[in-house]
Amino acid sequence: MLKFRKAENSDIEFLLNLRKVTMHEHLLNSGIELNEKGHLARVLYEFECAKIIIFDYVEVGLLKVNRSQDPWKLIQIQIVPEVQGHGLGKKLIQNLVTEANKNGVGIELSVLRENQARKLYESCGFSVIDERDCEYIMRTTT
Repeated sequence: MLKFRKAENSDIEFLLNLRKVTMHEHLLNSGIELNEKGHLARVLYEFECAKIIIFDYVEVGLLKVNRSQDPWKLIQIQIVPEVQGHGLGKKLIQNLVTEANKNGVGIELSVLRENQARKLYESCGFSVIDERDCEYIMRTTT
């Protein structure tokens, strides 16, 4: 069973640890080294859009989407390593793409060049539309 709940201040420690365990390697491979303050700033960025992902009654990740603009902005999707590789991330992204299509909007995201998630995003209908120093900007179309 898959559910979501709004992230609260009491989730910040979980989200900070989640960010470190899911992003540290990709950031280092991209030449980016963040300290605790940098990781926390990213966790708090658009925190009002953050949803805790709950799978089989266990908190397993974060989905942060800003739906107030067109295209929607997929800010973060992070899933604990123990649950990765079983299709949950793909299902979440496909559901989000379906929801956006029903609303007549696209979705935009950025992904580090060194993050293999790019392949996942491409399999869900995203295409690279721009490149920056260490990341790709990807978008779906409506």
